Amino acid sequence: MEIPVFTLDAFTNLSFRGNPAAVCPLQRELSDDLYHKIAAEMNLSETAFITRTNPSDSFTTGSRFRLRWFTPTTEVNLCGHATLASAAVLFQYNKNVNPTLVFETKSGDLCVTQKEEGYIMDFPLNPPTRQDPNDFKDTIKAAVGNLPVQEVYLSNNTKKLLIRLADSCDTSVLTHLKVDSVALQNSERSGRVRAVVVTMKGSPDCQPGYDFYSRNFAPWVGIPEDPVTGSAHTVLGSYWSDKLGKKKLLAYQCSSRGGELELEVRDDGRINIAGQTITILQGTIKL
Repeated sequence: MEIPVFTLDAFTNLSFRGNPAAVCPLQRELSDDLYHKIAAEMNLSETAFITRTNPSDSFTTGSRFRLRWFTPTTEVNLCGHATLASAAVLFQYNKNVNPTLVFETKSGDLCVTQKEEGYIMDFPLNPPTRQDPNDFKDTIKAAVGNLPVQEVYLSNNTKKLLIRLADSCDTSVLTHLKVDSVALQNSERSGRVRAVVVTMKGSPDCQPGYDFYSRNFAPWVGIPEDPVTGSAHTVLGSYWSDKLGKKKLLAYQCSSRGGELELEVRDDGRINIAGQTITILQGTIKL
């Protein structure tokens, strides 16, 4: 069996920036065991597998596809950057003729539309709820040490714990933050948390005008740090839209690779997440 594979950097237009995802368009479904083995072999934060919902469609003519995402250790319910990368493969390499693609996923139907040089994803919004920091004191300590924390929120849907640093912190504090992923994972074993998102208010008056910054740590799913995380912004977008009183937001995830996301919080409980991609690798998996 030969399976086409692409590696794309998502939420960037520069090579070796953003978040890399592997994308495999499949002629037929594979076993879950094989999905896990391929994802472990690719060893990226996510590998995406695309299959056709209608056998009479091709990757060029079809508008609906099934999409599943796997980290090197587990399947996940929602992934932004690998969805962006999957749409880019279908539009750029399969020359898909439709203006919008619909992916059937564990998080429902996700639409992706071409926009100038990039793509807009229609994702569910995941509003978090405020928490007592004392309920997560070990996790907060493992994530940010003694840095001042303004507030803590939790998204029960995504199990992402949002830790907002105090506005007195400089951006460099977040950029240079070093997190021990083993200690972080050991700090929370109840199953309430699958990722920790550390965030802080941006500098909208300084070019390019980021409204907020973040970093995302997910050792519970085999990802010590995810470079640029679309799914986290379904939580962050809701939080910062409420705090800043604006629907359109420009976000920067300041991992070592870094990536930019354009967000629009909608009134229907959804969020538009826009970004670009660049292809790094195209090849064939031989089984």
